[in-house]
Amino acid sequence: MTARSSASAQLGRWAEEQAAAFLEGQGYRVVARNYRTRIAEADLVVTDGKTVVFVEVKGRRHRRFGTPWDAVDGRKRRRIVAAARAFLAQHPRYRNMTVRFDAVALEPAPGGGRWRIQWLPDAFSPHDLY
Repeated sequence: MTARSSASAQLGRWAEEQAAAFLEGQGYRVVARNYRTRIAEADLVVTDGKTVVFVEVKGRRHRRFGTPWDAVDGRKRRRIVAAARAFLAQHPRYRNMTVRFDAVALEPAPGGGRWRIQWLPDAFSPHDLY
């Protein structure tokens, strides 16, 4: 692993921790972190009542390569949907719940110093992909 990818991985882990804490503060319960299969992944799986939410988390130090939202492209969305299908197949207790796909972005606030969290509930629908 290069120093750059190590720094990116470290930022990603930190962003996921911050997003999980933020969502817990909103009343959500984290049921899985970094859920992965051979071809799919979801950063966070959280529940809110009768809704299970698959959350993509993006941390960015700057916007040189676009906004955090730009990184949640069609390919990434398809992988999150695949992860959701696998998760629901492995965890039957969540199968009858409403499913939603959210995104959380962390980036430096204007003026620097602090980071801001932006939460986009219902960021996309699996039906948007096909």
